[in-house]
Amino acid sequence: MKHLEHLLNESHIRWMDSTEKDSDIVISSRVRLARNIQGMVFPQRMNEDQGLQVMDQLFKVRDNAGDGLLRDMQSVVFSDVSALDRQILMEKHMMSPEHAARDGSYFALMISEDGSLANMINEEDHLRIQCLLPGMQVSKAYRLAEQVDDEFEKEINYAFDERIGYLTSCPTNVGTGLRVSVMLHLPALQMTGQGTHIYQNISQLGIAVRGMYGEGSQASGNLFQLSNQVTLGQSEEEICHYLQTIAGQVVSQERAMRENVARQMPYHLADRVGRAYGILAHARVISSNEALGLLSDLRLGVDMGVLTGVERSTLNELTVAIRPAHLQKRFLKEMDALERDVKRADVVRNLLLGGRTSE
Repeated sequence: MKHLEHLLNESHIRWMDSTEKDSDIVISSRVRLARNIQGMVFPQRMNEDQGLQVMDQLFKVRDNAGDGLLRDMQSVVFSDVSALDRQILMEKHMMSPEHAARDGSYFALMISEDGSLANMINEEDHLRIQCLLPGMQVSKAYRLAEQVDDEFEKEINYAFDERIGYLTSCPTNVGTGLRVSVMLHLPALQMTGQGTHIYQNISQLGIAVRGMYGEGSQASGNLFQLSNQVTLGQSEEEICHYLQTIAGQVVSQERAMRENVARQMPYHLADRVGRAYGILAHARVISSNEALGLLSDLRLGVDMGVLTGVERSTLNELTVAIRPAHLQKRFLKEMDALERDVKRADVVRNLLLGGRTSE
């Protein structure tokens, strides 16, 4: 269980790196492919025996894989890990909140050592192939996910219709079964009041704007996911290109707003960043929403050269390290809301200042 222990205990994983192009605004790129096995009941209607058959088929493909990406991926059966550990993997974006909430012998995950590849088994579909990379790397994420997809398809017949494409549990995924998303940090659009108008325009272009954990999640810390809504009638390459083009336009608009803020309100910007750093560096009690908001201000300061000595990757790490399951895992106990707020402040100070987390 080497991969699993590493991913559970290390707060920094690959998508948190900040060396890619536009990583001051683009946090990560993700591709998901929804697939089902021909002749098998879809997950919503399957019983345990049917679910185990699906899981066994997918595990056998991995076990028999030669040279390829599947060979080195570790299997994690949900009945063998705690609900807390599943929540931690979800908070690190390696599985969906819905999948993490499942509990049983036929729900599983395959994960790569660095967490960039994850195959969700018996989520909404039999197989959800995910690739998650730092920065704007949509094309590379798709190529890696496609490679995993090809390795499975060599051994398994997918549920596929020649006219409409891959068949999925949800009609919105029928066709390519492809969901592409990028996570963006957009503080200047929010500060200047331009965000709502831009998000409305994007929605009319077939792009969904959601919070940092996707569908059903609220935007916190000025972090937003942009993802395609159309999977039918376009090729995978067209979907990836379209999403990246729209995301690139949003990045340009955010960058322009940052330049306006720096030019027109330099003292307000410096004051905002300084206050955020002061609170985060000295707070003894802090809520999740407040911490995310202040981390957003801090990140903006780092990106615009107002604040030095803090790494972008550290701020990416903190957005996950302050989440409830991570706090519980770090301090080895269940906590009520106040205890979490106290320990969250400890974690923030520890990572920002290089101090020692209090016991």
